[in-house]
Amino acid sequence: MPGRLPALFVSHGSPMVALENEGWGQRLKQLGASLERPQAVVVVSAHFESPSPLRITASQAPETIHDFSGFPPELHRIQYVARGDPELAARIRNLFGRSGLSASLDMRRGLDHGAWVPLRFLFPRADVPVVEVSLPVPRRPEDALKIGAVLGPLRNDGVLLLGSGGMVHNLRRMDAADDPARVASWARAFDDWMAARLEAMDVPAILAYREQAPSADSAAPTSDHFDPIFVVLGSAVPGERVQTLHEGFRYGSLSMRSFAVG
Repeated sequence: MPGRLPALFVSHGSPMVALENEGWGQRLKQLGASLERPQAVVVVSAHFESPSPLRITASQAPETIHDFSGFPPELHRIQYVARGDPELAARIRNLFGRSGLSASLDMRRGLDHGAWVPLRFLFPRADVPVVEVSLPVPRRPEDALKIGAVLGPLRNDGVLLLGSGGMVHNLRRMDAADDPARVASWARAFDDWMAARLEAMDVPAILAYREQAPSADSAAPTSDHFDPIFVVLGSAVPGERVQTLHEGFRYGSLSMRSFAVG
């Protein structure tokens, strides 16, 4: 049985990264190869939200969801054929229940691209079972932090926790040229602020990012891609620190900053 595994936050960017083999994907491949093989992965993705109760995927064979449009056919042909873990899903439901959070098992929901795109690089053989947990709607940052605290003990049992979203994610302000040398100043300022707060593990400041961070409303006009960060931070125990896995921008403002806790 593996020891305590890290929790990861991955900025997954555009679905097109699934077809690339550049710095972000290469770093995830290296990380996946270096980890003790997890018993399972629990994913909290920006693309899986639900009103109460929280939903937990419990299919034995979750389908690959292509929850996007306007991309080339080869992207839609990708299948990430990982097993589910109904037993783990039931355990997670019980953990939530004991913590006062209502949750239900979802036998039909598959894996959205926020899950399978990074997993395609972390575990390219799709040989690790995957369970997804939804983000509640409505929610506060503190709600996501609590979800992470409930899921955190699973890391002691060989479960890898993966939060998938985007450190800076504003589709309306993307630059289609995708020039890595041309990054919007507001996006870089927010990303730099977050990098410093993560290095210091200043969770109270990050919880108050709307009031404290520069250009927060531009960097996270909606919180769906940002809130998985709180799930990952909520899973930490005293003494754990953040390690940067990857940093950089795509499309002028989409931060690809990704990190590990633990």
